Amino acid sequence: VQLQASGGGLVQAGSSLRLSCAASDRTFRSYHMGWFRQAPGKEREFVAAINWSGAMTRYADSVKGRFAISRDNSKNTGYLQMNSLKPEDTAVYYCAADLTWLPLEYNYWGQGTQVTVSS
Repeated sequence: VQLQASGGGLVQAGSSLRLSCAASDRTFRSYHMGWFRQAPGKEREFVAAINWSGAMTRYADSVKGRFAISRDNSKNTGYLQMNSLKPEDTAVYYCAADLTWLPLEYNYWGQGTQVTVSS
């Protein structure tokens, strides 16, 4: 499955953004999906994950209560709603997919989308 992330941008602290991850075909509905981010000079970190049906989610502590992951399998698209953004949320955000729930390493990755939060 091929993935394409979009929706990043430059926003002020406290604002919201919604990232999208569009999959190339309907096999997407069989895959669990995750969002990751990488800030300059830092390692890539887990942000959130959702299982194939949307029934299960996981969040990093740093985004819990502010971010929400969701998916619409009829549109082959996953989402990351980001609210109350902080400057420390600035990073390149990547979506990923795998047939395994919370794998050590996801098999499929989209290109990143830049999120910049100004103070």
